[in-house]
Amino acid sequence: MTKSELRKIYKKKRLDLEDPDQASLDIANQSLKLDIWDRQYFHLFLPIQQQREVDTSYLLHILQGRDKSVVLSRSDFKTTSLNHVLLEDNTKISVNAMGIPEPEGGIPFPIDQLEVIFVPLLAYDQKGNRLGYGKGFYDRFLAQCNKGVLFVGLSYFGPEEVIPTDPVDIPLHYCITPEGIHQFPQSN
Repeated sequence: MTKSELRKIYKKKRLDLEDPDQASLDIANQSLKLDIWDRQYFHLFLPIQQQREVDTSYLLHILQGRDKSVVLSRSDFKTTSLNHVLLEDNTKISVNAMGIPEPEGGIPFPIDQLEVIFVPLLAYDQKGNRLGYGKGFYDRFLAQCNKGVLFVGLSYFGPEEVIPTDPVDIPLHYCITPEGIHQFPQSN
């Protein structure tokens, strides 16, 4: 199956999901089983509502409750890159023209300090390869991270057997679903 075909299938599966709020809460609760909570700097995506992405507000509450530093991104569509800022109490969030919630302003945060990155995705496979929306924002971002940073996908669904990959694709270390955690062996 092609990446394009898989994208269509998983976008429809999300729309057909009965209770995405409960599934998102279950994903956040599953995250508590990961051995990541001794780390301090977490990167989190904010969900695109019209794409019915995993609602990360539950995960954000856990991170804030554990006094973790949370970093958010702003998309730069000219360079197809992400700019990262530290989430503070007074950070204002607005939705950009593409429907992506992003911080306005904020303190720039260096990628080399990140320790855990929660990664959005449409689908993933049994080896940790992920399928995003196809613009490569996250693959470019993950490629810039230090060795030892954990990449954690969030998905409503279990893995595909195989997803087609390109040489620039960066695999996950883990993917959290409402039912549990999938771990993938990695070289980084």
